[in-house]
This record gives sequence, C-alpha cells and structure tokens, in this order.
Amino acid sequence: MPSNERASIKNMRKAEWIFFDLGSTLIDETQADLHRIRDMIAGTDVTEEMYRKKRLERIAKGLPGDQAAIAFFGLTKTPWHSEDETPYADAEPILSELRRRGYRLGVIANQNAGTEERLKNWGLFPFFDVVAASAELGVAKPDPAIFQWALSKANCEPENAVMVGDRLDNDIAPANRLGMYTVRLLRGIGAYHTQQSSDEYPDVAIHTLFELYDLMRRND
Repeated sequence: MPSNERASIKNMRKAEWIFFDLGSTLIDETQADLHRIRDMIAGTDVTEEMYRKKRLERIAKGLPGDQAAIAFFGLTKTPWHSEDETPYADAEPILSELRRRGYRLGVIANQNAGTEERLKNWGLFPFFDVVAASAELGVAKPDPAIFQWALSKANCEPENAVMVGDRLDNDIAPANRLGMYTVRLLRGIGAYHTQQSSDEYPDVAIHTLFELYDLMRRND
C-alpha cells in the first residue's frame, strides 16, 4: 500500500461520520435496472445485450451511460421500479459494526420519493441519524448542496466525514471537493467508470463493504 494511502486511511479512521450512497452501494439495483431496460426496449428491435453494450461504452468514457443509450436507440425512459431493490448481504453487518465502533452514519443519495420508508422496510433505517435524499430535498448529486445539507444536519465538518459510494462523478468528486474522505466501492455499473479528473480519485477503493471492517477500525 502506498504511504500516502496509508496516511489517508489513518486519518480517515479519526472521522466522526460515515455517509453512504444507496444504489449499488448498500442496495442492489440489479433487478430494478433489468426491469426498466425490458420496459424501455419492449416492442423494439433493441436487445438487452445491445443496450448494455452501448451503455458501458459511454460509462467507460466517464459519460452518462443510460442517457446516451436511450438517445442512441431512440427509446423512452420508463419509471424506475424501487420495489425490485434489495439490500446487499454485506449492508446490515457493516452498518451494525460501524455503529458499534462509535461512528455516526448517514445517507446521501439520489433517490425517488419515499427513501426513509424503503430504508424502514429493508430494516436499515435505525442505523442512520441523517438521511439526505434528492427527491425530498429537491437537490441531487453531484450538487454540493446535498452534501452540505447532510453535513449541516450532522453538525459535522467535511474533514470529519467519509463518503462511501460507487460513482466517481456523483459521490467521489463532489465529496473530495468539499474536503471529505472518500471510499469508492467497485460494484455495479459504477465500477466501469474511469477517472476523468483529479477530483475523481478516492482516498481508497474497495470491492465489498466487508473491507470496511479493517479499513475503519479505530485501534490503529
């Protein structure tokens, strides 16, 4: 591990708050994504494989994948099916352990209305002291205002907070610019994003939330 990364991790462990994205971070959107793709291509000659290929081509260049694929194939964006979302297996254990270790936890996420109700249905709501959701606040990532709202609600300075998310553009870059520590979770379609600027480099990258067990231990 490079010395600068070790230093970042050591300082990160002194943070008071850890904020999480939801989609592809705590919540598995695989089935919801598939449902919407099938809705959009119904009655067309576009296949799931064609759509996914075009989307990944754009994502790999740091561009909005769905927006580009929809425009390329002349599709109409259909509603998102939140009912198809489920928590990842590593979500509840890591949230429970982080609370046990004394961290305060929050959510900063672009979500349809009803985020708190969904968190309650998933059994995750009790872990969070702050929930900043775009539909309720009327502001969405990467706008720094949603991060600033969450930090203000938490009474936390940026240098005392960690942001965990899958998206370089929506999670890592805006949190970096505010002075938060950043952890990139390499799963979901966000794993295919490539860094386009220095703002998009996280302090550390992980592949599962279980890696936070060691990353955020306080006795080092």
